[in-house]
Amino acid sequence: MEQRISMVTLGVTDLARARTFYERLGWKGQEAEETVFFQAGGLAVVLWGRDKLAADVGIDDRGTDGFSGLTLAQNVRSRSQVDAILSRADEAGATITQPARETFYGGYAGYFTDPDGNAWEIAYNPGIALEADGSITLPDLGTS
Repeated sequence: MEQRISMVTLGVTDLARARTFYERLGWKGQEAEETVFFQAGGLAVVLWGRDKLAADVGIDDRGTDGFSGLTLAQNVRSRSQVDAILSRADEAGATITQPARETFYGGYAGYFTDPDGNAWEIAYNPGIALEADGSITLPDLGTS
């Protein structure tokens, strides 16, 4: 198996609401067969009905709220970009779960959840450089 991710699919309870939320953040989506696709750098973020996704995966959706054990992250180029994106997310209807703050690794980050509770971290990490296209390459962390 190659070490990469091609798509991240978010199970949503209201496709139109979810699409509107991400488009308010400035994302451009395309809908096909009740599924919305967003190009996100070298991968895609996909919105699909939560019930359809659970059935496709073959797992009963227990409908539990709370932390799912998964966060999505977007690294940005500056602290001011962290603040700007969190502000835009708040205006778009997100819940800010952790306001931007200094991090243990010398960066600056905050979190929000979208209307379906999917958690996003917006982070400035001076130890991980962003390429012009937004991609990252992890530095040698000196561990194995």
